[in-house]
Amino acid sequence: MKIIIQIAIIFSICWISQIIEALLPIAFPASVIGMLLLLLLLMTRVLKVDHIREKSDFLLSNMAFFFIPAGVSIINYFDVLASSILPLLAVCVISTVLTFAVTAWTVRLTRRLMDRRKK
Repeated sequence: MKIIIQIAIIFSICWISQIIEALLPIAFPASVIGMLLLLLLLMTRVLKVDHIREKSDFLLSNMAFFFIPAGVSIINYFDVLASSILPLLAVCVISTVLTFAVTAWTVRLTRRLMDRRKK
């Protein structure tokens, strides 16, 4: 029963984010709205991590499963992608380096803030 409640909580947040996306006058992804809504609920302690821990751990451990449709699409459109291989590789390399740099900066900032909090 606990898993069903956790699934209901996660899907309710997704459903609410879809409604918010439809009401917004600008295009904004519902997935991002859902993550922000979940963050807000967790930060205000309306929702506790224990309320969604088991289901979120399951989803994270099976994340590769959700990339299968994207992989199939890449195979279906390989001829289109092959004509633009160099720009695609450049974008992949640059975005990977930027992601690593921003992640490292964020970890350093977080550690610095946590050290301040301890003192």
